[in-house]
Amino acid sequence: MDELENLLNHIGVSSDYDLIGHSWGGMLAANFAVARQPKGLKHLIVTDTPASMALWMESTAGLVSQLPQDVQDVIKKHEEAGTTGDPEYEAAMHVFYQKHVCRLETWPDELNASFAAMAADPTVYHTMQGPSEFTITGTLKTWTIVGGLHTIKTPTLMINSVYDEAQDVCMLPFFNNIPRVKWVQFANSSHVPFFEERERYMQV
Repeated sequence: MDELENLLNHIGVSSDYDLIGHSWGGMLAANFAVARQPKGLKHLIVTDTPASMALWMESTAGLVSQLPQDVQDVIKKHEEAGTTGDPEYEAAMHVFYQKHVCRLETWPDELNASFAAMAADPTVYHTMQGPSEFTITGTLKTWTIVGGLHTIKTPTLMINSVYDEAQDVCMLPFFNNIPRVKWVQFANSSHVPFFEERERYMQV
């Protein structure tokens, strides 16, 4: 949060700016709005973002339960054995990703690059999140912003998608607790609607 304030001051917009955060970035943006109550923040946008990791786990558990049974069996087997680095487990994760992270047949280069970087050094992801999007064992496991959302006075736009790993259950607290909020949902996207339905996303 200090670095964000430094950046806003450095580029001279700290008295008048909008802030958008996607997924983990949305968690940071919401936390910033609650903790710092910045006077210069004119609009907050949280996209594909959970209000708590407990609700994220509820959301993703529901989605995993809808995967083919053989995929569920592979996930369960390797998580119980502690062998989540096994290629079979990684293949099962990719089934989940194709349904609930990015539904495009060909993934954008930027998204591939992001996943490649994480695969090359998963230290931060594994420490903060855990072995996958749906098994949370890291330091974020107990994170929540739900109790502070009512203090966000900034007009807020929240975005998620029908097939999103951030299902409605984990975004609903934003809608229920922020006084001035609008919710837009994308019908043909999952976790990255800015790639999956780019034209409409940019219009929104």
